[in-house]
Amino acid sequence: MTTIGEGDCNMRRRWFTSRLRVPSCVLTGLVAATLAWAVSPKPASAADNTPPEGFAALFNGKDLTGWKGLVGNPVTRAKMTAEELAKAQEQADRRMREHWRVEDGVLVFDGKGDNLCTQKDYGDFELWVDWKILPGGDSGIYLRGTPQVQIWDVSAHPEGSGGLYNNQKNPSKPTRCADRPVGEWNTFRIRMVGERVSVWLNGELVVDNVVMENYWERDKPIYPTGSIELQNHGNTLYFKNIYVKELSPDDKPTP
Repeated sequence: MTTIGEGDCNMRRRWFTSRLRVPSCVLTGLVAATLAWAVSPKPASAADNTPPEGFAALFNGKDLTGWKGLVGNPVTRAKMTAEELAKAQEQADRRMREHWRVEDGVLVFDGKGDNLCTQKDYGDFELWVDWKILPGGDSGIYLRGTPQVQIWDVSAHPEGSGGLYNNQKNPSKPTRCADRPVGEWNTFRIRMVGERVSVWLNGELVVDNVVMENYWERDKPIYPTGSIELQNHGNTLYFKNIYVKELSPDDKPTP
């Protein structure tokens, strides 16, 4: 038989639980990610922004070395002369330095500039990146200069982050929500081979070998190479531990 004390405790517990504002997908994701992390660990490294064996650090934890500002899109850039592109790049790099900065080993965006782009282009690769957003945050990872592996606040988008947002013919949403609560660090593992992409969020497979469509030219396949970009969407953003491994033919079968 339930005593008065136990009933009062249960009533208080139900009252408290009913007022929690954590999205159910976040709670589910926390449990799933904890289990998945045990079997799909992040590559080990000595410290933040120190690449594990076989990977290169895209962000050195100190400055913007290896990065450049965004100049238009691939179609626009292809129409520019070398002189026009150089001038536009100089202006874009100036904007980059105004709005992207490094604080305590973290790459911080103030929400007022443009995408941050790797100076180097990549073809087939595996990418690891830690990211964090604030309430209402919205961002993404461009692959080969093409949008995007989605990042956003799951309180407004309960399907979760990690989907190929701009797909129209192929799946655009993640298979599950594996986000951690807003304000906490999340980790993407992204593997791109040819036109196909797999995404793990906090150790959970959320996109499984899906074709990524060419947002810029819908009638064409995605470009064979291009920059990796951290997307501006008007929000404060945080990134660290950005590692890439270019894939050789022997590396390409997706596990």
